[in-house]
Amino acid sequence: MIYMDKLHAIILAGGAGTRFWPLSRESLPKQMLQIAGEDTLLRHTIKRISGIIPPGNIWIVTTEDKAQEIKFHIGALGSIAKEIKIVLEPIGKNTAPAIGLAAIHINSLSSGDSIMLVMPSDHLIPDPENFLSDLKHAVEAAKDGYLVTFGIKPTRPETGYGYIKTEKQSNQKIRVRKVERFVEKPDLNSAESYILEGNYFWNSGIFVWKTSKILSEIELFIPNLYQKLKEIESLIISFPDSLIYRGFNKQNPQILKSIKILYSELESISIDYGVMEKSNDVIMVMASFHWSDLGSFTALDEVIEKDPNGNIFKGNVIDIGSRNSTILSGERLIATIGLNEMVVIDTPDATLITPKAKAQEVRKIVETLKRNGRQEYLFHRIMERPWGKYTIIDQGDGYKIKRILINPKARLSLQIHKKRSEHWIVISGIAKVTKNNETFLVQPNQSTYIPKNTKHRLENPGSQPLQIIEVQNGEYLEEDDIERLEDDYGRTND
Repeated sequence: MIYMDKLHAIILAGGAGTRFWPLSRESLPKQMLQIAGEDTLLRHTIKRISGIIPPGNIWIVTTEDKAQEIKFHIGALGSIAKEIKIVLEPIGKNTAPAIGLAAIHINSLSSGDSIMLVMPSDHLIPDPENFLSDLKHAVEAAKDGYLVTFGIKPTRPETGYGYIKTEKQSNQKIRVRKVERFVEKPDLNSAESYILEGNYFWNSGIFVWKTSKILSEIELFIPNLYQKLKEIESLIISFPDSLIYRGFNKQNPQILKSIKILYSELESISIDYGVMEKSNDVIMVMASFHWSDLGSFTALDEVIEKDPNGNIFKGNVIDIGSRNSTILSGERLIATIGLNEMVVIDTPDATLITPKAKAQEVRKIVETLKRNGRQEYLFHRIMERPWGKYTIIDQGDGYKIKRILINPKARLSLQIHKKRSEHWIVISGIAKVTKNNETFLVQPNQSTYIPKNTKHRLENPGSQPLQIIEVQNGEYLEEDDIERLEDDYGRTND
């Protein structure tokens, strides 16, 4: 394994992936889904570069509300996950501020001129060997002071992607090309003309540059952003790790408040619009790797094998006579007859049915759910946790019922609830319960009661999963009514 020690990977992971609802939710964004292959998109992204970039040089930029879940999520990667840094973006502000935030962190820590590889966390690249080969070309160009992007040779007149126009080349095999301009998502006629001209490429949203170069370009083209970043940098230098996630609420609250104020004043602007479209030093590496941004359910046609009728079926599905349709189900049976160019996505609490031609509009459903105060855009009924998972069976005014599954030898935090009581009924396994200063075992068909303001912990001491039913009662039943006193996963409220 040969590491490029001055190369840092910045993985942007703040998005919600609304076009993949109901599979994705704000608490489980698209990058944390297993969409194609055996792992999630985020973990695929990390694995893609882990052989060439030291784990300590991998930075995930995300918002505060997603940091904890991402930390647990990448824990499945083993020892390298402990070295990966998670940078907290105080408020979601688009790609230019997020990239600038990562750049000042790297700038404050690096000796010598470092190089940044910037990648979204939710794209699919199934041939990482080709990606790493192309990356080496990009790094060499970045060393010469260029802003480098990767262009994807279009295979169809796609209207959902932005395009990169390069200088025309007599030799079409030349991999590195000067960029003339960036083009927003075109209409169909324009996209068809781009295909014919031959010097337009899909914009992958993957970049390589010197840290010093991107900061100087931000200073030139987005001076207000640069000024605020320098003020934030001075705080970071004085208080190292103030925006590096270390566990639940462990950041310096005063410094975080100061940075939030500075960050809230920033314009929400993309790096493409703010810098790349204005700079004269942009070049493109023509990608040899396959790529999909998985922007909607129709993108699955490119990455999942289809049956002879052009259908994608996953899960508990029975179909008769459908064509060119995508049907994804969980445990519940989904039966379809004679669908054509349709998408059906079923989850325990929500089902999406749409023509493929309207799949890009799924985000409008999410916006409607938000406006109406519905919880289905936020959470799944089934929620993964580092100790196991829980399923919300039912809820109403003053009560919530969960089925909780705790992994062998795992335990929840030692905690207190201020606004709710809990009644635990053991279904299978043996529960070890801590209640104030008392510790005892609860067998199947037995139960115990935890009043409000009671110090408590639930643990599985056995070698088989522990399953319990939890009935919550109280005036407020949301997950933030938890004061953690001790925790195996770094989530204490100190």
